[in-house]
Amino acid sequence: MKRGLTLIELMIAITLLAVMSLSIGSTFSAIINSSEILEEDAENARSLRVAFSRLCRELGSSFVSDRYDIRRYQDAYGRPTNFVGTKDRLLFTTFAHQRLYQDAKESDQVLVEYHLQNSKNNPGKKDLMRRQKTVLSGRIDEGGTEGVFLENVERIVFSYWDVFQKDWVDEWDTRKPERKSLLPSRVRIAITLHEDGIERTYVTQAQLMLTKELSRYE
Repeated sequence: MKRGLTLIELMIAITLLAVMSLSIGSTFSAIINSSEILEEDAENARSLRVAFSRLCRELGSSFVSDRYDIRRYQDAYGRPTNFVGTKDRLLFTTFAHQRLYQDAKESDQVLVEYHLQNSKNNPGKKDLMRRQKTVLSGRIDEGGTEGVFLENVERIVFSYWDVFQKDWVDEWDTRKPERKSLLPSRVRIAITLHEDGIERTYVTQAQLMLTKELSRYE
C-alpha cells in the first residue's frame, strides 16, 4: 500500500522548489546584468578605438601653410591654417578630410577642433565635441559644423612634444612668432572615461609628418 505525502512534506517540497527557483532566477539575472555590462564595455572600447584612430589620422596629416593671401590675412593670427592646442582643446588644419559626396566643393584640407562640452542628452556628463570647417577661409575659431565625437568623457588632456626642450608641453600655438613655422613632432592624447563607477584613463600618441610650415612660393 503506497503512502501519500503529508501536508508537512508537501510544504517542505514547495519551499525547496521556491528556494531553488529563486536561486536560479538570481543566477540568470546576474548573468544578464554581466552580459549587459560586458556589451557596454565592449561598445565603449570600440568607440574609444575609433576615436583614437581618427584623432591620430587627422593629427598625422596636420599642417600649417605660409601660402595665403597677405592682403586678406594680415598676420599669423588671421591666416587660415594654424595649430592651436591647449591642455583640453585642440584646433588644427589637416590634409585628412574625406569627401562624402562626389561633387562636393571640398578638398582634402579641413580645419578641425576638439573640446569637451556639457552633454545635452546626459545631464551631469560631458561629451567630446568635434567641429569641422571644410572651407579654409575666415577666422579659424568661427564657422563650420559641430557634433558629438565621443560620449561620456570625464576629461581629455593634450600634450605636445617639443623637440628642442625634449619634453612635453601643455600648449602649442603657431600664431605666436616663436611657433609660427613649427608643429610638435608628437601629440599625446589622454582620455578619461567613467566606467562601472571607476575612472579609467586611456592614452595614445600621434606622430605628425609635416612639422614645418609649407613655405611661401618664391
